[in-house]
Amino acid sequence: MFHGRAHGVAKTAGGPYHSWVTVYPLHCFIAMQPFQQEFIQYAIDCGVLRFGQFTLKSGRQSPYFFNTGLFDSGARLGKLGRFYAQGLLHAGLHYSVLYGPAYKGIPLVCATAIALADISGREVPFAFNRKEAKDHGEGGSLVGAPLQGEVVILDDVITAGTSVRESVDIIRQAGAEPSAVLIALDRQEKGQGDRSAVAEVEATFGMPVKSLITLADIIGFLRQRQSLAAELAGMEKYREQYGV
Repeated sequence: MFHGRAHGVAKTAGGPYHSWVTVYPLHCFIAMQPFQQEFIQYAIDCGVLRFGQFTLKSGRQSPYFFNTGLFDSGARLGKLGRFYAQGLLHAGLHYSVLYGPAYKGIPLVCATAIALADISGREVPFAFNRKEAKDHGEGGSLVGAPLQGEVVILDDVITAGTSVRESVDIIRQAGAEPSAVLIALDRQEKGQGDRSAVAEVEATFGMPVKSLITLADIIGFLRQRQSLAAELAGMEKYREQYGV
């Protein structure tokens, strides 16, 4: 099953649906798709997903660290784009344009659009923003296809939701409608309150946030590998303390 919650009204391949929330106990694991298991292994192989002791920006001591910036070669970025394309196809979202917020979202949206064309044969327009508006040539703060219809935002993770908020404003100002967000990892941990950053975004903007993998997926992956028992213990303790 693919991961995400939705609040408000949004559309999937099955048509409109109304507000719903997916809630499951901490001990419950949702069966992963093959591409999700492959993504976790690839993230570990590339050093994107690491285990140890890391101090997060929040000050929390985390037993793992996830940095998509280490998908830092042509081959790695190309494969990452294929994982995102598979995630989009599996989620069954409706969209007219893909949007990547600067800066990490720029190579991500390019690679995903290329992979979608290769995997599905569908030619999907994409766009991204400049941090500073251009005052010469074509001008403006957007690069790529015009933002129109339903737009899916592609990003790596959601921490405070600032990037999503900025993206929503840009998309709506262009006359389009943000319909969903696709990220690599849902950390499934409490933010300032009892809800996760992902849940806050869903509640605020009334659109689903989908993720390639979740914290529960990583723990489920570790449970299948006896050689990673120590890492599993640290992850389970962290989730018990901060999980939602």
